[in-house]
Amino acid sequence: MTTETNNGATNPLQILAQYGQSVWLDFIRRDLITSGELKHLIEGGLRGMTSNPSIFEKAIAGSSDYKDILEDPASRELDAKALYEKIAIRDIQDAADRLASVYQATERLDGYVSLEVSPALARDTAGTLEEARRLWKAVNRPNLMVKVPGTVEGVPAFQQLISEGININVTLLFAQSAYYDVLEAYLAGLEARAGQGGDLSHVASVASFFVSRIDTLIDGMAAAKSAGLAGKVAIANAKVTYERSNQIYGEARWAALASKGAQKQRLLWASTSTKNPAYRDVIYVEELIGADTVNTMPPATLEAFRDHGKVRNSLAEDVPAAHAVMESLEKAGISMKAVTDKLLEDGLKQFQTAFDGLLEATGKASEKVGAGAD
Repeated sequence: MTTETNNGATNPLQILAQYGQSVWLDFIRRDLITSGELKHLIEGGLRGMTSNPSIFEKAIAGSSDYKDILEDPASRELDAKALYEKIAIRDIQDAADRLASVYQATERLDGYVSLEVSPALARDTAGTLEEARRLWKAVNRPNLMVKVPGTVEGVPAFQQLISEGININVTLLFAQSAYYDVLEAYLAGLEARAGQGGDLSHVASVASFFVSRIDTLIDGMAAAKSAGLAGKVAIANAKVTYERSNQIYGEARWAALASKGAQKQRLLWASTSTKNPAYRDVIYVEELIGADTVNTMPPATLEAFRDHGKVRNSLAEDVPAAHAVMESLEKAGISMKAVTDKLLEDGLKQFQTAFDGLLEATGKASEKVGAGAD
């Protein structure tokens, strides 16, 4: 069922834009681009895309979309990583070209596609810098965002990359403190760029703040259940973070950068599919709606929200209650720092495992095509 509004928006995904939130798709695959489906999604309100190693692993292993590259004689000389990058860069370039109209229409606010540096570099500042610069140059699209993990080692790389005018999606953020470090680095990077006489208006960034994984971990704790915290912490954590973000953007430091053309680093809600079947399937969309935010949704969540999502300015609701939830964790004997530290390490391991699987799938696909061609 769709909802008609006075300005022509016809479904909940489109209506989100009226609340200042952009819808991005957490998915990419060749046939999504070539079939015209991506064009259809853009016409329906999609304003960007994100990818990660797991997504590309499934795309390469689960389709024949990349047979042309795999059969190219030039590809036989490439190792698995170089071959993966050849596949990924083409998809990212083509998706970026499809989204170029959004990039232009929104004056560089949206229309971005994200490509991640190797998870093996998560604890390597210099390596992250080198690979991010290389991918930025290879893709050669103004609406690319290079994904950099929000680790202690990733944050200084992020700050330097922003100062160089490279768009960055900082990923795997779970802790409020980690996000504040990222936001500080963003401001410092912009200030450095301004000090060098650089153009701030063409620099964009999002901070990917993960949501549902927090509930998944905390809900399994007996202390959380007994304290009545199950299903409440992830959204509360996001609301408190959003509140502080708005406070920082209301300060003079930001106003000085904004006067030079800088745009805000928006909070991007990631991991927004519902893992617990007892919860509403669009809970991590409906409860995280507010201005200057992005929600990147996997296809099933996007379709569910388009079908039956309800839109309201939910991030502004019950903020004191969100603070109370976070304070209740300590009273229940649950360390939020321990939770977010574990989630970060687990996330890094999951992305590394997916990346290893991606390279394996790429190598196997190449060998299979090579064998068939002989």
